[in-house]
Amino acid sequence: MNRILLLLAIVLLTASCGKKNNYTISGKIEGGAGKTIYLNKLLSTSLTTVDSVKMDQSGAFQLEGKVSEPTFFLLQLTGNNFATLLVDSTEKVTITGSYQLFAKDYTVKGSDNSDKVRDLTFRFAAAKSKSDSLRLLYQKHQNDAGYTIDLERWNREYTRVVSDYTTYLNDFVKRNPFSMASVYALYQKWGENDFVANDFQAMKSAASALYAIYPKSDQVKALYNNTLTIIKQQKNAKLSDLISQSAVNSPNLKLPDTSGIERDLWSLHGKVVLLHFWSSKDRTSRIQNQVLVELYAKYKHRGFEIYMVSVDEDKSSWLSAIAEDQLTWINVGDMKGSIKALMNYNIRSIPANYLLDKEGKIAAKNLKGPELDKALSKIL
Repeated sequence: MNRILLLLAIVLLTASCGKKNNYTISGKIEGGAGKTIYLNKLLSTSLTTVDSVKMDQSGAFQLEGKVSEPTFFLLQLTGNNFATLLVDSTEKVTITGSYQLFAKDYTVKGSDNSDKVRDLTFRFAAAKSKSDSLRLLYQKHQNDAGYTIDLERWNREYTRVVSDYTTYLNDFVKRNPFSMASVYALYQKWGENDFVANDFQAMKSAASALYAIYPKSDQVKALYNNTLTIIKQQKNAKLSDLISQSAVNSPNLKLPDTSGIERDLWSLHGKVVLLHFWSSKDRTSRIQNQVLVELYAKYKHRGFEIYMVSVDEDKSSWLSAIAEDQLTWINVGDMKGSIKALMNYNIRSIPANYLLDKEGKIAAKNLKGPELDKALSKIL
């Protein structure tokens, strides 16, 4: 009998020790009685169902499993009705919400990373919904004379919403370089190939930090490589890719120059034009000006022109910068932020530019230094 009790104790102890490395995801879904809830493992290019359970009459459920590093899961009810979780090996995660509105309103406890992912999801959804709504309003009424004041207000609000969330996301990545929630943040996009995060140094830091912690994890390696791909696409995309992505006619711009004379962008058709957005108070813009001066001197006699749009609201600062940096090309700005121009060209940060061919079509975007020099030598 003693031997049997001893063996039983050993078995129970072994089972108990084995569960110490297990995660548990449990909770209660209002209106979920008798329905099935699924746990899907989210990889870089695929989604795999790892567990499922039927909720009891109160909507309660519990799922268990084992992972060796923080792992992304989708806790899914139906279709797009799911919550994204980032679960570590020993976490006891509790989820509550309603069956109908689960994706839009759930709570999570016991997992700091999952809470961060929830916050990122909800903040981005609100920012994107607001910006899309403002953009559609603007497009609907942009040619209606009676909406002039409303158009300016919508432009300002759109710029503020996009800028505020972009700043928040960049700061989040800087604050959380060792959290895989930062990788989730880096994947957020306003549209196709239009990633929210634009702080390349923060992106590099987060990718390197995560790879240093989880170098043997297939998931982390995939996410790490994808993050570096994002950086490369945003910063060093090849000219041929940019041409294929941006082969559309450029919208016309009419803005006053330093003398108050309106300058028409389309009047420059027949020349290769760099449409460049900048600010006299932005340090990076001022540094890029030095390179542009050299390139303008090199190519202006071969049919190259620069149409430079200022987002400043301080005219004296704008004029001083033009004089100090010796910018002899076309400089325009309405001294109200040139918001309509920003909207028309989907500019979310500065400096930014588009290279237009002789027909006014966009040939490339956001080229700097040697990349711009190489593009101009090919196109002229």
